[in-house]
Amino acid sequence: MIQPVPSEPLVTALLVEDDVRLAALTAEYLEGHGVVVTRVADGARGLEEAARHRHDVVLLDLMLPGKDGLEVCRELRSRSDVPIIILTARGEEADRVMGLELGADDYLPKPFSPRELLARIRAVVRRARGRAGPPVQVVQVGDLLVDPAARKASLAGRELELTGYEFSLLYALASRAGRVLSREQLIELAGGNPEEAFDRSVDVHVSRLRSKLGDDPKHPRLLKTVRGAGYLLAGEGG
Repeated sequence: MIQPVPSEPLVTALLVEDDVRLAALTAEYLEGHGVVVTRVADGARGLEEAARHRHDVVLLDLMLPGKDGLEVCRELRSRSDVPIIILTARGEEADRVMGLELGADDYLPKPFSPRELLARIRAVVRRARGRAGPPVQVVQVGDLLVDPAARKASLAGRELELTGYEFSLLYALASRAGRVLSREQLIELAGGNPEEAFDRSVDVHVSRLRSKLGDDPKHPRLLKTVRGAGYLLAGEGG
C-alpha cells in the first residue's frame, strides 16, 4: 500500500504590499501551495489586520504609502512575536540591516522568486512552531535555561521575549556552549541558507539577542564575539 506523503500544515500569511499586480500574483502562487493569504495595501491597514487576527507570518513591503514598512515593522514587533519577512526593492544593505534591527526575521529583495518566498515562509513558520528539527532536550548554561519543546528561554528565572529566529540562534549557541560558531554555521543551525545571507544579518540578530540577555555590548559576559571567527556562548564563569 502506498503511504501518502505528509503535506505542510496550513499557513496563514498577511501580505502588506501596495503593488496590486505583484500582490495578486504572489497571493495566487502562495494559495496554490497551502498558504492562506490576506492582502492589504498600506501600513496602517496592515497593523489593523495584524491586531485583529493572528497570522503565522507577515510579508511586509518597505515602500508603502502612509506608514512605511520600517515603521510598521517597529510597531508590529513591539506588540507581537509574529515572524516578519521584509520584501524590498531597496538593494542597500543599510535598509536590510535596519529592518532586521527593528525585529524582522528575514528579508527577500525584489524581484523575488515566489518559490523562494514560499521556502522562506515555511522556514520561519517551522521555527516559530518549534518544528525546525528533531526532538531536542532542554539546555542549561549557568543561569540560562533553553527549552526547545516549549520554545521558551529564561535567564536567572526571567523569561526572555525572543522572536523565532532569535530563539533558534540562542538554542544553537547554548547547545554548543563554549564552542565558537561561525556566522555561516549559525545561519545553517538556525534554519537559514548561508549562501543567501550577508554577514551583517547575523551580527544584527546576535546584537538583539545580546541586548535581551542583558549583556554589555562592549564587555559581554554571556554572548561573546571571537574576532574573525564568530560567536560563542559562555557560562557564568566563561
